[in-house]
Amino acid sequence: MQDPLEGVSTFVQVVEAGGFAPAAERLGVTRSAVGKAVARLEARLGTRLLQRNTRSQALTEEGQIYYERCTRALKELDAAEADLDSGRMEPSGRLRVSVPEGFGQLCVAPILLNLTRLYPQLNIDLSFGDRTVDLIEEGFDLAIRIGPLHDSGTLSARLLGTQHISIGASPAYLARHGTPRSLEELDGHAVIGYSRSGVVAPWNALPAAGRGGNSGHRPQVLSQISMDDIQAIAAAAVAGYGIAWVPCWLLSSYVKRGELVHILPGYRARSYEIHALWPQTRQLRRKLRVAIDALVAEIPALLNADDDAAPLVR
Repeated sequence: MQDPLEGVSTFVQVVEAGGFAPAAERLGVTRSAVGKAVARLEARLGTRLLQRNTRSQALTEEGQIYYERCTRALKELDAAEADLDSGRMEPSGRLRVSVPEGFGQLCVAPILLNLTRLYPQLNIDLSFGDRTVDLIEEGFDLAIRIGPLHDSGTLSARLLGTQHISIGASPAYLARHGTPRSLEELDGHAVIGYSRSGVVAPWNALPAAGRGGNSGHRPQVLSQISMDDIQAIAAAAVAGYGIAWVPCWLLSSYVKRGELVHILPGYRARSYEIHALWPQTRQLRRKLRVAIDALVAEIPALLNADDDAAPLVR
């Protein structure tokens, strides 16, 4: 027996997205696949739902009637699924999450893993890595991204907070070379640079509001060592190889253990927004909702651990 819903949601997406190409982007499939799905639906129904030309498509009279009934039916199905989901005593099932390696291990993983203690029927599957995954194509329920969003057209997003980059060094290094208290006093110090594809990022810190200082000074620092991994940079700083710029949440963990000292608290290098992203859906599943709520509740405190540094003003 043929599935009566086959092609229906694809047809509705074409109408709501305004075309085959944007519908294909929303669904994470090719334009050809969307066109074939609608064509099969029309063949099964024995009527044309969309009038097509080279530039656009419009609903036929039969298509308009069918679309209105389909949207009502899909809303009923979503409501039925939501009722079943909300009626459960606790979230359940597998939640597959993509997280950046360093931030994921230190900040995200403890929060999500704790959910398995609260909800024994919930299974957490964490994937660590700094590449940008395709949530729909690769089957992820949730992703954490640091920095600008480039593919949010087919995704829903929730801001978790802002990551600031702070400056730290080991007590041993500072004992040998002195503690700089301004950008000018950084001149001549050894720093551990952050590099990507062989290019070392410049040190361009600016003073925070009300701190004064010379916003135009670029420190003449010595970057004998550079790496593309922030945890390795922090470890090198702990070993006394120089001053490092690392995210506030990472510096804070070393400061608490006495392994690094937060220096130049009135200066910051960059700021990056952190978002939770998930595929767009009419109804948010309970397992996803509790994960997002937990991250929204706990991540800001981790990002604000560096309380003595004010936001960067450019």
